[in-house]
Amino acid sequence: MNNPVVKLEKLYKSYYLAGNKEVPVLKDINIEIFQGEFVGIMGASGSGKSTMLNILGLLDLPTEGSYQLNGIHTESFSDNQLAEKRNEAIGFIFQNFNLFPHLTVEENIEVPMVYAEKSRKERRRFACDLADRVGLGHRLGHKPNELSGGERQRIAIARSLSNSPAFLLADEPTGNLDEKTSKEIMEMFHELHAAGTTIVMVTHNPEYENDFDRLIRLRDGRVVSKEEFLRGSHA
Repeated sequence: MNNPVVKLEKLYKSYYLAGNKEVPVLKDINIEIFQGEFVGIMGASGSGKSTMLNILGLLDLPTEGSYQLNGIHTESFSDNQLAEKRNEAIGFIFQNFNLFPHLTVEENIEVPMVYAEKSRKERRRFACDLADRVGLGHRLGHKPNELSGGERQRIAIARSLSNSPAFLLADEPTGNLDEKTSKEIMEMFHELHAAGTTIVMVTHNPEYENDFDRLIRLRDGRVVSKEEFLRGSHA
């Protein structure tokens, strides 16, 4: 098998309260995610999945251990290096879409390419291609408030692909959508996955378990087996 896109090794994350009291959140995490996988990360509130998402997205750093992204250690990156690598290598998809309301569909898709300093011509061409890919090429001039929730999430998916990232990181991407639209978005993820896109999706919804190639279950900050996870959910 190829080298992993993502590798977390002996990773710990703690926060510190007043009086320097340590609150451990992630404990001895060892994970590998390979090119083309569709991986789910599931856990209840307080399990550490939000902290895991922040570390995977280079929005936070581990307290101990390593995070390798395409073989590059990231734990000693400066803030500028983290921002650059985040824009270059990770496509984000959020529950609340996080589109800029004052920008058109085309301009929203172009945002990561602006930060990557791509030319206006290249940005426009690729934004049009991506909008077509998610079935919204006819909506390029519209603003987010003129779109349905499903259409906004499709635009967020197009934006996440704009810099050809190493992987997509989706945070509860169907959390604000109705059942029919949620199914459509999951179908889109499967299409991207079939085309070779690496996807990591954070969710609390057990109905999606069979959608993933592999499911990473978190409980009390640790990766656990399905049996341990189910015991915890019924405790």
